[in-house]
Amino acid sequence: MEFESAVRTVGTVLDAVGVAIILVGALAGTGLFVRGVLRGQPFGDTYRRYRQGLGRAILLGLEFVVAGDIIRSVAISPTFQSVGVLAVIVLVRTFLSFSLEVELRGRWPWQDRAPRPARRSAGETDGDPPGGADTGAADR
Repeated sequence: MEFESAVRTVGTVLDAVGVAIILVGALAGTGLFVRGVLRGQPFGDTYRRYRQGLGRAILLGLEFVVAGDIIRSVAISPTFQSVGVLAVIVLVRTFLSFSLEVELRGRWPWQDRAPRPARRSAGETDGDPPGGADTGAADR
């Protein structure tokens, strides 16, 4: 019985750490958001940073909660209810992760990075080669 008790304790500690991370992240993010608004920073930028920070805190906190659930599920005889709860938490965490990736990078995690357009110098136009208008030097 000692092993089972230790596993439950470890799982509970991981759950508590996860909840604390989410709570601290929410409080810190809200404080930074309010400070940004009071300082007159652009609302859209402040709100975007707030959502991204809160999303990161939720994801990190859920990692700890999932770790606690996995430890309890593997070490102690799992029930359909505990496995179901674990599956729902993993699905929520996966959805949040994908949503945050799209919000942060503007693409799904499995998409290739969009190629960056080539930079042009001040004198270049769409039809001109680098260095300005065609001088015909290549034809000689």
